[in-house]
Amino acid sequence: MNPEKLIFVYNAETGLGNALLDAAHKLISPSTYECALCAITYGAVSMRREWRDYLSGLPFETQFFHRDDFQAAWPGVNAALPAIFVQTSDQPLEVLVGPPDFKTADTVAKLITLCEERLAARA
Repeated sequence: MNPEKLIFVYNAETGLGNALLDAAHKLISPSTYECALCAITYGAVSMRREWRDYLSGLPFETQFFHRDDFQAAWPGVNAALPAIFVQTSDQPLEVLVGPPDFKTADTVAKLITLCEERLAARA
């Protein structure tokens, strides 16, 4: 079943202050940074070009949340973060990529490959 939307949820809070703290944390102590999705797909302040290009080529909608706004939008979903979810019209959110996956998909190229493999397996 093909997704209608991929939902990306960062294990970080919204807001400019949090963004500045996160950027500093990634620079000073990247190994202790809590959001692997952020660490892989973002540099200090902007999305990595390879990841942005991949997302823009997807044939369906993408949506991005931080932990707090995801919990507000999807109060019934209690999943470990960070995560990439698949949304279809007739199914609840399904985890496509979860926290353990980011240990091996630790670069943009590996994350793209993992997403492609898992999306192909759903088709």
